[in-house]
Amino acid sequence: MEARVRRRGARLVLDYRIEGDPSGLLLPAPSEPHRTDGLWRHTCCEAFLAVDGQPGYYEFNFSPSTAWACYRFTGYRAGMNPAVANPSPRINSWIHPDRFELQAIVHLDGLPAGAARRLAVATVVEARDGGLSYWALRHPSGPPDFHHPDGFALQLGSSAA
Repeated sequence: MEARVRRRGARLVLDYRIEGDPSGLLLPAPSEPHRTDGLWRHTCCEAFLAVDGQPGYYEFNFSPSTAWACYRFTGYRAGMNPAVANPSPRINSWIHPDRFELQAIVHLDGLPAGAARRLAVATVVEARDGGLSYWALRHPSGPPDFHHPDGFALQLGSSAA
């Protein structure tokens, strides 16, 4: 599993890459982009974004089907509510003989301008046999917990975006 994150103005571009034979993955069928809950129960790429000096964080879920979800939390696993994502994230995915790739583009327009951000990047991978594995830039000790503050390991600098 590999992920790359970059900023393009007010957009965050997330590239996820799962190495290996993709025929071993259970990937949801393509659909029209739409918001839906529970994407993390299957193959799903995720990003968690905290703004320095602000309470809580955002969770973004990106499915290979192009379904997506965005939530705002007021604290660690607390106060979860759907968050506005306008425009909706743009999701593309590709299957190659030796890997699966997903790219998600998220607009950061609704977040405070000039603030530094911390990011947690993660992926849930569902195998054809139904087994799930959990991948993250940083896992805190114990069972996988993508919401844990210690997982927010990537620092994005402040900008005017």
